[in-house]
Amino acid sequence: MSDDATKRPREVPLDTGGLSLEELEGILNHLPVDVSFVDAEDTVRYFNPTKGRIFARTKAVIGRKVQDCHPAKSVHVVERILEDFKAGRRDKAEFWITLGGRLVTIRYLPVRGRAGKYLGCLEVTQDITDLRKIEGEKRLLDLT
Repeated sequence: MSDDATKRPREVPLDTGGLSLEELEGILNHLPVDVSFVDAEDTVRYFNPTKGRIFARTKAVIGRKVQDCHPAKSVHVVERILEDFKAGRRDKAEFWITLGGRLVTIRYLPVRGRAGKYLGCLEVTQDITDLRKIEGEKRLLDLT
């Protein structure tokens, strides 16, 4: 077998390993949560197109200011959260709402680099309706 046959595609190097772009995109697209990333200048840079996304997104939001993606009545709250993240006064902002009879959590998390520099904001949205019903335990071996 030649060396070329055993080589992996070019990888994105990470602190705890490396992933090909296809693997990284596959992981992000299959997370059981909706993820959006806004950079340090408040510009929408990424969202994962998960199946059944709670808040629909189109590629048209990429490159827009996040403030322009929210209703006018909530923009001041978005701006305050981002200001707090940038200043290091807050490490998360969490909300939950009922949407179509489902309980949905919305979490905003500051993303910081190794030196603590603010890189942007991660929004994680999840339907937790079914999770709230969990009782007891279900072990891996119970999957028979």
